Amino acid sequence: MSKENATKLRYRRERKGESSRIEALTKAQEIAFAPFTFQVVGTLLDTGILKFIDETPSTVEEISKHCGVTEYCAATLFDAAEHAGLVRCDDDKYTTTKLSQSFLYDEMTRVNFNFMKDVCYLGASELSDSFKTSEPSGLHKFIGDYPTIYPALARLPEKIQKSWYEFDHFYSDGCFEEALGIIFKDKPEEIFDIGGNTGKFEKACLAYNEECKITMLDLPENLERAQQNINSSRCKFYGINVVDKKYAYPHFKGAVFMSQFLDCFSKEQIEYILTNIRLNMEDNTKIYILEPFTDNQLFEGAAYSLVHISLYFTCMANGKSKMYKKSDMEKIITKSGLKVVCEYRIGSHDYTLLECEKA
Repeated sequence: MSKENATKLRYRRERKGESSRIEALTKAQEIAFAPFTFQVVGTLLDTGILKFIDETPSTVEEISKHCGVTEYCAATLFDAAEHAGLVRCDDDKYTTTKLSQSFLYDEMTRVNFNFMKDVCYLGASELSDSFKTSEPSGLHKFIGDYPTIYPALARLPEKIQKSWYEFDHFYSDGCFEEALGIIFKDKPEEIFDIGGNTGKFEKACLAYNEECKITMLDLPENLERAQQNINSSRCKFYGINVVDKKYAYPHFKGAVFMSQFLDCFSKEQIEYILTNIRLNMEDNTKIYILEPFTDNQLFEGAAYSLVHISLYFTCMANGKSKMYKKSDMEKIITKSGLKVVCEYRIGSHDYTLLECEKA
C-alpha cells in the first residue's frame, strides 16, 4: 500500500473523539468553504437581515416579509450562518450572536471586512500568480496595466476607493496626535511627510502647531487630491516616485515622517529610500517611522490580521512588499546608515514609532 493510500485509510477509520485529527479535518473544511462563509456575512449585511434579527428575533417567514427576500434566501443563508456561529435559532426565531454583532457594531471589523470584500476579494484569486511574477496580478481585475495600486487609486471605482481609504486611515490616523507630540519635542524647523496620501497628517500637523511648515511628498498623480483638501501657505507639495531614479529627493531638515509607508515596498526598496533620505538630509535631522509591526502586537487577532494584509500587498498593491517585523525593519535601518535612537508604542492598535538619525 502506498503512503498516500495509507494516510487516506487512517482518516477514513478515524472515529469521533479518538483523535485531534477530527478537529483538524473540521478546520480544514472551514477553510475550504471560507469564501462562501465570507459571502454569507456580506449578504446578511447587504440585505439588512443581520441588523433586523439583531433588533427583532424573527422566523424565516417574518424575515422574508420585512427584508424583501425569499424564504429560500433566508433559510439557505441561515443554514450556513448557524453552523458558522453567526446566528442562533430558538423556537424557530433567529437572532444574532456576539460574532455576528462584531460585523454590525465594531468599527475595526467593519473596516477590515469592507476592505477585504471591495478591494481584495476578487483579486485574491490571483495570489499564486502574483507570487510567481512579483506583480500585483489581482489589481488587473479592476483596472488596466498599472505597476502598483497607488497611481491607480484615483481611477478605481468609487466603492473600492472608499473602502481602501477607510482602511488606510482607520489605524494610523489615531496615532497622529501622539506622534506629533513626540516629533515636536525637538522643535523641528520643518517636517517632511513622505507618502502623505490625502493629507490627513498635514492637516493634523498644521492644527497642532501654528508655526510649523510641512512638505508632503507623494506620487504626482496623488497630490491633486491632497491639494484640494489643504489650503495653507505653510504646506508645500513635492511630487516624487521614491523608488524611481529619475526623481531627485529634496533637501531634508528638521524631521522626516513616514506613516505606514515603508510597508508598501520590498526590503531592497526600503533600503534605497532610507539611504536616499540619509544622503539628502542635514546631520541633525530626525526620521520617524510609524508602523504596526507584526512581532510587536499585544493581541493575536492583530498579528493575524497584519500577516494577512501582507497578502493584499502581494496580489493587489505591488507584488513585492508586506507587513514587516520590527526586527527586520531595524536591520534595514542599520544597512541604510541610520540608527534607532528611541522607540515608542503609540495609538490604540499597537503601533510602533521608531525615531532614527544618522549612524
